Amino acid sequence: MRQAGVVVAAALLLAGCGQKAPEAGEASPPAPTTPVAPAPEEAPVQPLPPGSPGALPDDRTPVSEAPFTPESAQGAAQVVQTYFALLESGRAAEGRANWSDAAQADAFVAGLGEFRSFHALIGAPGEIEGAAGSLYVEVPVQLYGRLKDGGEGHRIGAATLRRVNNVPGASADQLRWSISGVALRPAP
Repeated sequence: MRQAGVVVAAALLLAGCGQKAPEAGEASPPAPTTPVAPAPEEAPVQPLPPGSPGALPDDRTPVSEAPFTPESAQGAAQVVQTYFALLESGRAAEGRANWSDAAQADAFVAGLGEFRSFHALIGAPGEIEGAAGSLYVEVPVQLYGRLKDGGEGHRIGAATLRRVNNVPGASADQLRWSISGVALRPAP
């Protein structure tokens, strides 16, 4: 008789939860546990406002959204945008293909080791300059994120990209923009 009373009590409790009551002889479902409160989340890190020290310039000139060619300065900026998007998503090995030197790419990623997470803002590219059969362009980069110690991290600088200037016999790989270096410094 006592077992029937337990089954009835369990059935009444579960009915209030919308769950099926156990049949006679079945084990009762485990007792509900007290939910553990999630750890408080840290506020997301915001980029420094344009024009402030350590931020991209506030030149109020929108970047052209017109179609561009891969050989243009905007094409170079797209390489930088793609690279940092790959880094943010944990795909640094894939991003390495955007560099002209894999060892330099690995060294740059190692230098970001103080960050737990980060995002990048990519500025308008500078003017393309030529030298000795190569073209160069600088693309501003503003990095911001959460450091491993929990603090905020802000970096500012630029990526330098290089490509061969349509030299006869140049390979397709030489004719595309590739990152030759990224120099970031702590924002003031």
